[in-house]
Amino acid sequence: MLFLKISSPYFHSCFSLPSEKDPMICTNELPQISSEAPAHWKMVLQGIRQMRSSADEHQPVSREKAADTVPPKERRFAVLTSSLLSSQTKEHVTRGATQRLGENDLLTADAMDKADEETIKKLIYPVGFYKRKASNLKKIANICLLKYDGDIPSSIEELLLLPGVGPKIAHLVMIVGWNNVQGICVDTHVHRICNRLGWVSRPGSKQKTLTPEETRQALQRWLPKEEWVPINTLLVGFGRAICTPLRPHCGDCSVNRFCPSAFKETSSLSSKSKRFTSNKKP
Repeated sequence: MLFLKISSPYFHSCFSLPSEKDPMICTNELPQISSEAPAHWKMVLQGIRQMRSSADEHQPVSREKAADTVPPKERRFAVLTSSLLSSQTKEHVTRGATQRLGENDLLTADAMDKADEETIKKLIYPVGFYKRKASNLKKIANICLLKYDGDIPSSIEELLLLPGVGPKIAHLVMIVGWNNVQGICVDTHVHRICNRLGWVSRPGSKQKTLTPEETRQALQRWLPKEEWVPINTLLVGFGRAICTPLRPHCGDCSVNRFCPSAFKETSSLSSKSKRFTSNKKP
């Protein structure tokens, strides 16, 4: 998951993706919308924003303050660490693991490099693939010390050379760690929803994109750059509540009239369920 809000007083909102209410962060000149932009995309986004705004009204508001006193270098390494842990892991699990590392003073490259790998495994468990991630964190810490004086790489290309870092994590770290938008953070929610809406396709065809990276590239061809940051948070929330992986709640979606996939997956699952039930022996 991509939300990196850390619950301890030491690490909190300084590790979360900027919301739509936050001021714009560093971007290049905004691109023009191309002819590839799908019909009604603005209405769809506005409808999803309204649905999410209504849902957010019922969410508790955090009273914790961001730790502005954290040195920039340490903050960026913690962002990279938390981003790596977040892959294939639920938000609350990532938050807990990052908090435990912070409580044990292991959120700097120097401390992580010196730490015992078994200790790291115990502290980050039960994040997904925790053994591999513990090993990668040690390797990353060593690289950061040797090549970046304890800081982290400042470009997508260099971040992608780190063990365990793929495009999603690299773009996330650039946004949150360096305040620099180089691309869209595309996870499974954004990948799924954009394909359901018919917003993306493989180059030269109408076939769905097969990977989040293909989705990122297709989405960036037409989506205005001012939407590159907020679209992740928006679609992740929408994907958890309404446009779920299985049995999407199309009846509760206010933009279903614009969605070519509306009710199709729901009815398909229902039909399969009925066939399975009818084939059961009495």
